[in-house]
Amino acid sequence: MATPVQKITLSPSRDIPFNKLLLSQSNVRRVKAGVSVEELADDIARRGLLQGLSVRAVVDQAGVETGMFEIPAGGRRYRALELLVKQKRLAKTAPVPCIIRDSGIAEEDSLAENVQRAPLHPLDQFRGFLALREKGQSEEEIAAAFFVSVNVVKQRLKLASVSPALLDVYAEDGMTLDQLMAFTVSGDPERQEQVFERLKASYDKQPYVIRRMLTEGAVRASDKRAQFIGLDAYVAAGGTVLRDLFQGDDGGWLQDVPLIDQMVADKLKADAEAIAAEGWKWIKVAPDFAYGHAFGLRQLRGEAVPLTAEEEASRDALQAELDRLSDEYQDADELPDEVDERLSELETLIEGFDDRPVVFDAAEIACAGAFVSIGAEGQLRVERGYVRPEDELPTEPAPELHADSDDERVMAASYEGDDAVVTAEPDAEPEEDEGLSPISDRLMTELTSHRTLGLRHALGERPDVAFVAALHVLTLKTFYHYGSDSCLELDLKSVSFGTQAPGLNDSASAEAIRARHERWSKALPKESADLWDALQDWDGDSRAALFAHIVSLSVNAVYEPWNRRPRAVAHADRLAQAVDLDMAAAGWKPTVDNFLGRVTKARILQAVSQAKSHRAADRIEHLKKGDMAAEAETLLADTGWLPEPLRTPASAVEAEPAPESAAEETAEQSSEKLPDNDDEPVPQNDDAGEPMIAAE
Repeated sequence: MATPVQKITLSPSRDIPFNKLLLSQSNVRRVKAGVSVEELADDIARRGLLQGLSVRAVVDQAGVETGMFEIPAGGRRYRALELLVKQKRLAKTAPVPCIIRDSGIAEEDSLAENVQRAPLHPLDQFRGFLALREKGQSEEEIAAAFFVSVNVVKQRLKLASVSPALLDVYAEDGMTLDQLMAFTVSGDPERQEQVFERLKASYDKQPYVIRRMLTEGAVRASDKRAQFIGLDAYVAAGGTVLRDLFQGDDGGWLQDVPLIDQMVADKLKADAEAIAAEGWKWIKVAPDFAYGHAFGLRQLRGEAVPLTAEEEASRDALQAELDRLSDEYQDADELPDEVDERLSELETLIEGFDDRPVVFDAAEIACAGAFVSIGAEGQLRVERGYVRPEDELPTEPAPELHADSDDERVMAASYEGDDAVVTAEPDAEPEEDEGLSPISDRLMTELTSHRTLGLRHALGERPDVAFVAALHVLTLKTFYHYGSDSCLELDLKSVSFGTQAPGLNDSASAEAIRARHERWSKALPKESADLWDALQDWDGDSRAALFAHIVSLSVNAVYEPWNRRPRAVAHADRLAQAVDLDMAAAGWKPTVDNFLGRVTKARILQAVSQAKSHRAADRIEHLKKGDMAAEAETLLADTGWLPEPLRTPASAVEAEPAPESAAEETAEQSSEKLPDNDDEPVPQNDDAGEPMIAAE
């Protein structure tokens, strides 16, 4: 005969007035975690008490019940009720649902209630939020009901909208929550499932790999094309934006690339038509132009529109306020937020007054053109006033000089002295005449040859004047159309890049050089005839700064396989050491386009090993070339790693201490007498390449 199963008896429940309850010292929960008491109190006020308290009767020393009950399990709920009583939102005698325990140990009640509780699976929470949303509650209402931010609700709803097939995989622990979050970048369930299938064959299943796969071919919102057309306009035109709610995405990814290209072309065309209406002879339009696209073209020097009296007064008031705040807080360790914001605002406003529009002469506009493109920050870039060589107006013809007879008319050079102009025929010595006759060409050549040597010697004794003279001719060659206003035959070669690196024209260095060139162009006089006097009036620092800018434009450290210049390349290393060049600080970062996608897998792994670790390189070693390059770009971001051609070699002094004998030799050399002027040394040119600034 089978033994009957003994039926269990559940603990009775009853409502107990709140003022008859007290906390028990047997509660095992000591560490605060989860929802705060304040939030729990608000939730109870909203929905009522969803779970009763576990209590035990308090007895006196004789074992007689006192009418009070202690709470070994449910202390947080009690504190939340207590807070509601203190706030007078709950009566002291309000009945509280309780389960009365009379057997076992109080500590066991508390421990079992917390240990046996199964936390809600995250997917259930996502689907729960989605169910509330489908029943009409807004994201804000859901956030308020569960004391979370609206962004958290959006994240949960986004997770719940992932492909059901992937949610089932997540429910069975087939993927991590971070991986599921990565799949939310795309709102297309079919695309999500395609990437998941690809992921099965991949060794690396990191979340960033999933995000990269889902955004292949898309354009980042930070791309200058996207910034140019505007995200709102793109969406209004029917474009799709992929967003990542779980980490920074710089505005997301624009998925419809053909639409972006069409919108960019249309907007550039409309802007170019407005520029063409100014009367320019030609307009060139493109999203990008190669670096150096204006080489060989003369740029017009327009006149900045002067400030009106009212504008001048406004600018002075802003400058005065800026100076006052700067003086007031010059010793402060940290500026107050409102002061910092005001200073930035003042600087922006003053810059707006200083950056005046430029007006060009109508005759010059008729023979010049403009380039219309997109700037690095997505702004419209208009480069006005460039004249092509074939559009240059003819120069005035040389004056026709007098003839010695009615039958002979000759064109001859003229030399303008202080008091007279002398001219000569090409070869013949003039015949004796009672009047003043012209000097012959031969004699003129001989005399000016002597003067040239005299000038060379005198200039060699005056380094200060020689510097100004060199600066004068190089400035003429760089900023003015005609370089014949100087007797110095120095030339400046500005290198045009035959092969364009990706993003070269939008690089930080290109932007800085362009801005610096524009500043100097505005500072120089409009007419070349006024340049010498202007340079004479400048202080030494200004002349040196202009000289450095002009000389910098002649630097050519470009490797060209058809033009090997080993000594010039070696000098580029020395120059980089002298100026402490750091290409990482200058803004260069290794990407798939500019390096990683164009070298072998071995070089990619070498780069990751150098910048990160051998272990990091091992983790991507199994990937295909394209995937490896993409992963390496992420790993190398913000590491400052540079490929060898971009590194500045350590100086010889840093690499290896100089021997004492070398120091003694240097001191000995410095004590040697400089060569006499009669024994002037001849500069030795590098046979492997021409000097960038050289005598013609």
